Amino acid sequence: MSVYIDPPNWPGHGRMWSHLVSDVSYAELHAFAESLGVPRRAFERDHYDLPAQRYADAVSAGALEVSSREVVRLLHGAGLRRRKGAVQPRVPRSS
Repeated sequence: MSVYIDPPNWPGHGRMWSHLVSDVSYAELHAFAESLGVPRRAFERDHYDLPAQRYADAVSAGALEVSSREVVRLLHGAGLRRRKGAVQPRVPRSS
């Protein structure tokens, strides 16, 4: 499993946030997030937004700590980067 998390350096909605990504597949990322109890609505384009208070949970579950710059590099290297504003393919939601 190759799931990574950057430090909670991203402000939004009165909180600080981390990005949770995979360098293997979105399926791997969704499975990992589900195992943490992270709702699917926290998924945005190519990553999950995870509040600072869940950072330690993700690391304890096996997410590897990397810099924010490394998160982007990993996504590009895996061909999984989805840029903001780009047209995204529709992904059917499971029930």
